[in-house]
Amino acid sequence: MAKKKSKSENGDEFNGKISKTSYKLEDLPGVGDATLKKLKETGILSIRALALIPLSKLMEDAGIGEKTADKIVKAAQDLEKMGFKPADQIWQKRKGLKRLTTSSQNFDDLLAGGIETEAVTELYGEYRTGKTQLCHQLCVNVQLPYDEGGLEGCALYIDTEGTFRPERIIQMSEAKDLDYNKVLEKIIVGRAYNSDHQILLVRESPKIIEENNIKLIVVDSLIGHFRSEYIGRGTLATRQQILNTHIHDLLRLTVTYDELAVIFTNQVSAKPDVFYGNPITHTGGHIVAHGATIRIFLRKGKGEQRVAKVVDAPNLPESDAVFTITEGGIID
Repeated sequence: MAKKKSKSENGDEFNGKISKTSYKLEDLPGVGDATLKKLKETGILSIRALALIPLSKLMEDAGIGEKTADKIVKAAQDLEKMGFKPADQIWQKRKGLKRLTTSSQNFDDLLAGGIETEAVTELYGEYRTGKTQLCHQLCVNVQLPYDEGGLEGCALYIDTEGTFRPERIIQMSEAKDLDYNKVLEKIIVGRAYNSDHQILLVRESPKIIEENNIKLIVVDSLIGHFRSEYIGRGTLATRQQILNTHIHDLLRLTVTYDELAVIFTNQVSAKPDVFYGNPITHTGGHIVAHGATIRIFLRKGKGEQRVAKVVDAPNLPESDAVFTITEGGIID
């Protein structure tokens, strides 16, 4: 007997698969009202987001049974064509990749055009090296037109240390002759009061991203709460597991949404056993190092000058650039 075909609301027929690209979660076989509600409560709002989530995480977070979870994830992955593809297709996509200006030509050149979208960039350095200042500048720049180095979008700022300052946004906006009221309206700020709250804010971000055209997510800083709450060697393994999951939540967002750049700042510590060379290293260990797509080390220069160094990037050499922090923001 031939397998009975079903129809989605938009009229597409499928035998476990959907033939067209104009589909929604409810079009998937096995996604009824109850399952749809669970998915949306978990922050899964699109086919791509469903295709990217690990099966075990979907079962745990959404409370969906293994059989149903396996069925809907595989259907989503089929639609997103998540198998192999020729390298020339990847190259064609990367050629059109958008980048976000830092407002410093030197810094942009260091990054082959600016902060990369569809990637997670880590900024780490000692205090007063410009991490938070750069995050504020990017929140302004993301709103600029494409031809001025912006992404014509809004910013989502997760503030874990209470360092977000609207006053700096106003100064940076005025330096670019922008209406600071409109700029502030397009920056959505969430204050994270502990590590659990920080994780929750990231998991709730898909709805905000879709409703507000978010093109930049900032987490400033990534590890502050984790360092204060997980104390002693006995908690290290647990902390690193949770931190790893948190970083991968951020990574999935960059794959789920086109033209989305994710930035997180990181603290540093000194290695007591280093007698030669730079004893300063980022916190978070290998979990953070492997989690970030691009890693940038910031240090102080002369006066208001700062030095940015690419420490790790898939397509960039280790190099550095000098930029300056002024009252009006980041410049060469």
